Amino acid sequence: MDVIELTRRLIDIPSPTGREGEAAGFSADWLKDEGFEVVRQEVEPGRPNIFASAGGPSEIVLCTHLDTVPNPAVRGEDASHLYGRGACDAKGAQAAMMTAGRDLRRDGFRRFGLLFVVGEETDSCGAKAAGALKVGSRSIIIGEPTGNRLALGHKGVLSLRLETRGRAAHSAFPHLGESAIDRLLDVLADMRRIDWPADRVLGKTTLNIGRIEGGTADNVFAPSARASVMIRCAVPASTVRELVIAAVAGRASLEISESDPIHFSRRPGYETTVLPFGSDAPYLEAFGERLMLGPGDPEDAHTEGEKIAKKSLTEAAGLYVRLVRDMAGA
Repeated sequence: MDVIELTRRLIDIPSPTGREGEAAGFSADWLKDEGFEVVRQEVEPGRPNIFASAGGPSEIVLCTHLDTVPNPAVRGEDASHLYGRGACDAKGAQAAMMTAGRDLRRDGFRRFGLLFVVGEETDSCGAKAAGALKVGSRSIIIGEPTGNRLALGHKGVLSLRLETRGRAAHSAFPHLGESAIDRLLDVLADMRRIDWPADRVLGKTTLNIGRIEGGTADNVFAPSARASVMIRCAVPASTVRELVIAAVAGRASLEISESDPIHFSRRPGYETTVLPFGSDAPYLEAFGERLMLGPGDPEDAHTEGEKIAKKSLTEAAGLYVRLVRDMAGA
């Protein structure tokens, strides 16, 4: 099974976050058939991480995620591309890593392992649990769509849940009510006016108001309102958090989760890029120095027409072999 056929097989197994079990089982069986020593780490019932050792000390780990965002993408194929949910994020990277692992092992190289985790698209529960495996690695190569270029870094994330409270009353009597929606809109407007900080490599911090909800009826002042906001942090999340708290100024309750931006290790002789999205990388520190590379255009990820170029899959498998050997000095 070549890398293109393996990618087809992985795309054909739906694995939205929370339902990674079948994809994990297929991956484990394939790796066992290729002679790897496989460990299933149950993160939640029916949701295992898969770790496969090539038979020697796992000094270098190839890692990506099993899960995809929900909702199927258009599935299909033409002469140059494969289409379907997860094609570039990140089933193509997984297939390329499995193919590279097989080729390395057949060539007698054993000082590496493969790690496939659950939950990357939501809470990174798989990556957070994976450190308990204690595989003894000194480097990890994380597979995300980077156009087959080594990432110099990617932004962190500050996720916010804001809630405001008001007082319900008939809309004909404004002196009796207070609108939680008006309060929320004022807070969000002030957040949008923040001069967000930038990093010379990662660029500018950006804000997206993803959801707004609240109120009970058109003719009632809203007693409560809520918004979900995601900020892509080019600087430490604590810096961004302080700006948010100052702008909110106590006018809304806040639930905050955050991860810092990452600057990855570099290697000479590889094309490089910078990424605007986040990944499991902040939670994989236990595996040593972190690098990121994978096939696919990041702008195709999560889209209805998600796709990956067949040429990029073959290229990625070769790049993973080269990168593992370079890092091992082999």
